[in-house]
Amino acid sequence: MNSTKLGNPAVVGLGGFGLTTLLLQIHNLGLCGIGPVLAMGLVFGGGAQLAAGLMEQKMGNNFGFAAFTAYGAFWLGLGVIWICNHFGIYASSGTDVGWFLVVWTLFTLMLWVASWFIHSAMAITFTTLVAGFVLLDLGHFGFPVLNTVAAYVLIVCALCAWYMLAAIVINDVAGRALLPVGKAWISAKSATPAVSTTPTMQADAA
Repeated sequence: MNSTKLGNPAVVGLGGFGLTTLLLQIHNLGLCGIGPVLAMGLVFGGGAQLAAGLMEQKMGNNFGFAAFTAYGAFWLGLGVIWICNHFGIYASSGTDVGWFLVVWTLFTLMLWVASWFIHSAMAITFTTLVAGFVLLDLGHFGFPVLNTVAAYVLIVCALCAWYMLAAIVINDVAGRALLPVGKAWISAKSATPAVSTTPTMQADAA
């Protein structure tokens, strides 16, 4: 039996998710241009996060597999929209982007429910992510002031993701839970192997 310890791909996924989300909100608040956001969206939030998601599949983690591959694709897709707008290939209107965000909100709602069964840090991260998406949806359909509110909510979301990253890394090297992630909001019943999920983000961070 192979007892070699494997690295947790969630550290890369959470790092990319948190950094690009935070950087985009700094841009949305008018504090930096779009260039750094596009670069990190394609490289870290997109490419690296997507790779982390594919590695989660090898770990048998459906939640991490779905989340990191999806949000990696989100950043690549958003980057394509920005590039197409810049070069006049296809100009996406505010409502075009709004519908893009709406479908991502619906997708995120599924992962939000799943997060209740992992731990509090994960559930809080996805609660703020859902709230941020809903505010952005409304902001792109006639309530632009809510885009600013969304920026602050999503900054909290990004920092929550980084907290989980820190918990995984620091708790691992310390050999004990210095950074707690809390209990699941809903206790999962003993699952059969056919439906069992054991998120590496949960197991390594607890």
